[in-house]
Amino acid sequence: MGNLYSFFILYNLANRMIQKQFDAIILGSGAAGLTAALLMPRDWQIALISKSALISGSTQWAQGGIAAVLDHSDSIEDHINDTLNAGAGLCDKEAVKFTVENSSAAIEWLISQGVPFTANPTYDGANQEYPFHLTREGGHSHRRIIHAADATGQAVSETLAYQVKARPNISIFEHYTGVDIVTNQKLGISKAGVVGLYAFDQKSEKVVTFHSERILLATGGASKAYLYTSNTDGTSGDGIAMAWRAGCEIANMEFNQFHPTCLYHPKAKSFLISEAVRGEGGKLTLPNGQPFMHLFDKRNELAPRDIVARAIDHEMKRLGLDHVFLDISHKEPEFIQEHFPTIYSRCLRYGIDITREPIPVVPAAHYTCGGIQSDLNGCTNIPGIYAAGECAHTGLHGANRLASNSILECLVFAKSAVEHMKSQTISNNFTEIPDWDTTLVTPSNEGVAISHNWDEVRRFMWDYVGIVRSDKRLQRALKRVLLIQEEIAEHYNAHNVTSDQLELRNLVMVSELMIRCALRRKESIGLHFNQDYPERSEHPKNTILRLSDSQ
Repeated sequence: MGNLYSFFILYNLANRMIQKQFDAIILGSGAAGLTAALLMPRDWQIALISKSALISGSTQWAQGGIAAVLDHSDSIEDHINDTLNAGAGLCDKEAVKFTVENSSAAIEWLISQGVPFTANPTYDGANQEYPFHLTREGGHSHRRIIHAADATGQAVSETLAYQVKARPNISIFEHYTGVDIVTNQKLGISKAGVVGLYAFDQKSEKVVTFHSERILLATGGASKAYLYTSNTDGTSGDGIAMAWRAGCEIANMEFNQFHPTCLYHPKAKSFLISEAVRGEGGKLTLPNGQPFMHLFDKRNELAPRDIVARAIDHEMKRLGLDHVFLDISHKEPEFIQEHFPTIYSRCLRYGIDITREPIPVVPAAHYTCGGIQSDLNGCTNIPGIYAAGECAHTGLHGANRLASNSILECLVFAKSAVEHMKSQTISNNFTEIPDWDTTLVTPSNEGVAISHNWDEVRRFMWDYVGIVRSDKRLQRALKRVLLIQEEIAEHYNAHNVTSDQLELRNLVMVSELMIRCALRRKESIGLHFNQDYPERSEHPKNTILRLSDSQ
């Protein structure tokens, strides 16, 4: 296959446009993208496109770890039930079963790649204990979270990136922003399928054309739509927006997980305090030291994230607080420094010694549970477009993601998507894609408009589409987002492409999808709480949006 459909470059001297062709294109370089690249055949020419540096997305900031059935005291059934319970009746049971059944194999693969997981200090090889340390997080009935201290994502990212760089068949394109997917339909061809995509080279400031009949979207979530988020600046929903414009179905975008505990400090930007801190005995308290989680759930600090986040939000609003506290100072200093070295050192940098005092925390947008509708093979409704990781809606998470199931999902579905790609016969025909037209646009001197719209979107999303919602707030948000979309479209059509412009265009698009999904759901369930509909319906269903329904 690689010889017949090999890599080549077309260079159009007249228009100065570069066109590249590959056996497969991966958009995104987090856990899902890196895993897929390493699992693809070595005789395929692969384009791995990253919006920033190769290691730059959300995966590297994952602290807690990866959930999997690894210890003899745990079971597949218990992990499945924990996931279903957290998902509040909206999980796809087959997706949950498929993910959990493949969890141990996924971890073994990471170990084989060299990921340095933390060893179990009591393991001596003579008993039934698992050789790596396992911790427990909210919603889990067992210790099943394998981790690399409190920097698991960094360990996974660095290890897989090292392996990717050693593969000569993988071409890495750093600092490229996805623009749009090109389908046969967009080219006037009746056959369903994909032929490539446009991406913006941030260094040359040119739009480059990539050709392939296989595209894996692994672009992460859209938490940057909110004013306060634990995510990096790049999580603007690019893959979800691109898939929507290409005709892919989008599901359950109303379910945005707010992590209960982000560090509250004026100089700390988007720093997460891992759920594992609560898993190891950390207590949430008011400023006077009084605990409050027992008032909201019998599981106290180990309740699922949606319950903990709403409890914190309730106490902050009730008392007019800017934040609450998370206290683990009752543990021995050595224990804290050993288990949470990253959190300890970062907090110390801001003058907070977590071995002696509580950590000021506040909820922040953390994870997009909805996304591009895809099946167990990562397939979307558009042949050739696959999705894996946070940008995908596989049905695993339902109305609320169970802690540490996210990287697991990346690993399992990246593998299944690659296996499906390998089983498919493609045409091997080169379909010419028109060069990006720059003849009718001019440079923009209206950067202030982009920054203003960016700030406004994130503020009204936080105020109107946040932890607690109402129909009136959602309608206000929809009116404003549609008006901003008109302004963005006018700017986009008249001026040269920029990275900021592309991100804003996508951010506003996914914000609209979140709002429309939220308006359709007339109940409160999981991460979606609407004051006008406080009860959960008897038979909740997925909210699925189709581009054809809006045209």
